[in-house]
Amino acid sequence: MTPSVQAASRTDTGLASELRLSVMRFSRRLRSEREPDNTLSVAALSALGILFREGECTVGALAAHERVQPPSMTRTVASLVEEGYATRRPSETDGRAWLVALTEQGREVLLADRRRRDAWLAQRLRELTPDERALLRQAAPLIQRLATS
Repeated sequence: MTPSVQAASRTDTGLASELRLSVMRFSRRLRSEREPDNTLSVAALSALGILFREGECTVGALAAHERVQPPSMTRTVASLVEEGYATRRPSETDGRAWLVALTEQGREVLLADRRRRDAWLAQRLRELTPDERALLRQAAPLIQRLATS
């Protein structure tokens, strides 16, 4: 780290800038480690992840979770359904809503993608010192909290 970056990171604004840049680069690097034959967009993989964690939900709930407009999520869901990664059915309680669920094929694609990225990251973590890994263990929940705030 250069002296100017070190000085800037001592302020909250400097830390925010440094953290934003680091997280963006890290996210880009993780995306590059996806399964080679996986053609799903980042948005589609993220939607599959929500369905895996939360179970069946509405398109509106998916859109809210991802902080995107419902029409964008509708297009993502249509693609997932067309490719066999999700199913869509009308809600029994709200005639305007559609419920989306993960298929077994969607689950398999998601888990294979996660395994590949986790393996890459686990290898990178093994290259760090024990103290560096301990620091990341402490930082991970904080980064998660920032991401969901």
